[in-house]
Amino acid sequence: MADTQNSFRVACVQMRSGTDPDANVRVMRQLTEEAVAKGANYVQTPEMTGLLEKNPKALLEIINPQEEDPSFLAAAELAKRHGIWFHLGSTAIRRPQTDEDGRAANRAAVFSPDGMLVATYDKIHMFDVSVDEKNRWQESARYAPGDRAVVVEAGFAKIGLSICYDIRFPQLYRQLAKAGAQILTCPAAFTRPTGKAHWETLLRARAIENGAFVIAAAQGGSHEDGRETWGRSMVAGPWGEIVGRLDHDEPGVLVCDLDLDEVESARQRLPVLDNERRFALTKV
Repeated sequence: MADTQNSFRVACVQMRSGTDPDANVRVMRQLTEEAVAKGANYVQTPEMTGLLEKNPKALLEIINPQEEDPSFLAAAELAKRHGIWFHLGSTAIRRPQTDEDGRAANRAAVFSPDGMLVATYDKIHMFDVSVDEKNRWQESARYAPGDRAVVVEAGFAKIGLSICYDIRFPQLYRQLAKAGAQILTCPAAFTRPTGKAHWETLLRARAIENGAFVIAAAQGGSHEDGRETWGRSMVAGPWGEIVGRLDHDEPGVLVCDLDLDEVESARQRLPVLDNERRFALTKV
């Protein structure tokens, strides 16, 4: 596809991150090279690209401040070397307050083609759930939630940032879309049971509700820390169609061509962003 003002090629990098940040960065580099070879000018990696470690003590022993984090440093270098927009889906970052409260940040980052850090986003909604005996999580015990939604003015589009469990809170995506986002992102590490039941439906719903593309790079498979994730990285179109998806949980690359004219078309056909109204709630 020819790269024009309104069309471009994006890639989801699907990973199976483990407990060794250096090994994870090597895989990130390898799969990014594959995406670039296929013509991608925007590359997104999954949630917790740099480290998947559910043991709180081990997590705090490994993580670094943002300026020293291996995946942040590698992302900046990859963006500059290949002249691409690089979206680090997220990784665990040591906060200034981490030594006080024992919590890291689950932080995404977007780098421009000159390798500059354009924006960061800390996951807002914490995965505090008990899905079944194998999937009980208290993410707020290990990560401090963010309190700021972010829209990035990238060279090719306006991009709204989110991470994984955020996808279940449609009000976040509506605010991103109303702020101008044409592409909504959801890098993730979905559990197998929730992924099998809800992953595709949630991504397509957020796309339909907002007349936007949704790009979601995922973790997939059995990880070193014992968790299992769903994979099936996917791109949904503004009319709710599946633009592309992987049908497995193995590491790999999904490449899709997007046309922003489809966003404008969907929003003209169903102008939900303009038709939305405030209302009062009465309980009787």
